[in-house]
Amino acid sequence: MPTHPEGDLDAAGLTAVESAAYELVVAQPGATAADLDRSWIRSEPLRDALGALAAAGLVVAGDDDPTTYTAVDPEVALDAPIRAYERRLQAAREHLHRLAAVHRTDPSLTDSTAVLEVVSGREAVLERLHRLRRTAETEILCLDKPPYLDGAGTTSGGVELLGRGVRSRTIYERSSLEQPGALHGLEQLVAAGQQARVLPTLPLKLYLADGRYGLLIRRPDDEGGSAVLLRPCALLDALGHLFEGLWRSALPLQPSPAAPPNHRPPVEHRRLIALLLSGLTDEAIARQLGVGYRTAQRHIAALMASLGARTRFQAGVQAARREEREEHEP
Repeated sequence: MPTHPEGDLDAAGLTAVESAAYELVVAQPGATAADLDRSWIRSEPLRDALGALAAAGLVVAGDDDPTTYTAVDPEVALDAPIRAYERRLQAAREHLHRLAAVHRTDPSLTDSTAVLEVVSGREAVLERLHRLRRTAETEILCLDKPPYLDGAGTTSGGVELLGRGVRSRTIYERSSLEQPGALHGLEQLVAAGQQARVLPTLPLKLYLADGRYGLLIRRPDDEGGSAVLLRPCALLDALGHLFEGLWRSALPLQPSPAAPPNHRPPVEHRRLIALLLSGLTDEAIARQLGVGYRTAQRHIAALMASLGARTRFQAGVQAARREEREEHEP
């Protein structure tokens, strides 16, 4: 018996039983009901489905005895109902966009009568974070540290944000760069336009949008964590000043520039500098670079020797500052 693709034709108005029967007739043109029944594996009666397909004009029942069944060309028989389904889907998508526009004016983000709101539960906090990102128009500021509510960072959300033209400045706590795949995610964000810096520790986990809204996330726990949503107030202003102060003292992270000039270190060199600045152990650096422990040690030793640095962190600082000077040279 010829093979046939299996799928769901509900978009064409067919039930699951009718879809299976139609696919069977397509694969076995000119077969009788008895022939088709040998390949029928569903519990529903095949003859009922064949009758429904014939009534809908999707199969043709022959005049011979016993009756044979032949499918009408699928592109002819099903094109019109699928196009109608696509039009309904497009109308639904347009309606969804209108609803989303209304949703963004939700008083829970714009009501100035309540400057603080406690949000409890993992899903509720994540929903508020996504909403905060959607409302951002000019800039998102972030203090990033683990643990993460979704078990990882938010690389995809950050790239989407930058793609909308929203600026992003993030200060990472050193421990955030120890997470699996952290360096790869950071490289994606920096390539998309994020400005990234690092500090050994951060006092809190925070998101600020346009200086109008903030989300202060408490440490997630077994009960899902909680957060405080902030609207314009003195505390929100103070957190903005806190971020700017930390930003000035943080060290820049540029793990992988898109097209480094010939006189600058290669990409792997830049990645190593970023990891040294974060203060990771040799083992953690090896994991992030995807090399062996001893290979990572050799790379670190070579960089320290070339810079005359006595410590790994000093090497990262000196290398970063040297590259910053080169970037401003004519």
